[in-house]
Amino acid sequence: MASIDEAQDEIVRELSAIGDWLDKYSYLIDLGRGHPPMDERLKTEEAAIPGCQSRVWMVTREETGTLVLTAASDSLIITGILALLLRVYNHRHPQDIAQADPYFLRQTGLIAGLSPARASGLAAIVRKLRECGQRHLLRPSGQLPSLLGSG
Repeated sequence: MASIDEAQDEIVRELSAIGDWLDKYSYLIDLGRGHPPMDERLKTEEAAIPGCQSRVWMVTREETGTLVLTAASDSLIITGILALLLRVYNHRHPQDIAQADPYFLRQTGLIAGLSPARASGLAAIVRKLRECGQRHLLRPSGQLPSLLGSG
């Protein structure tokens, strides 16, 4: 598996090759359409991420010392961004999730290209990712929160 920085660099290369913002939005929508759906039973208020313009849910589970993330949104563009975030953060050690700088969001212009409300929601998603990693580090070994929104 590529490192966090290698995954981010790959995303930067991919999005840099796309010309204008309409094409980037189309790319994100395509990623959103191709993203695996989340089981409807997981879309609870506890799994919801507050502060997002769209509805966003995220859950996590432990697998061999890493956090496995599942995420969804009712917006295809945000689902596409979630797919990119999962490429970077999924199956990572909690410390790496807590500490990694998602620089690809700035370098690709994703943050600047979003409306202020969506950019604020994206910041809330990244905050939740980091909080989940941090919470796991503070827990006794083997005790992971089952949902990013709880714990």
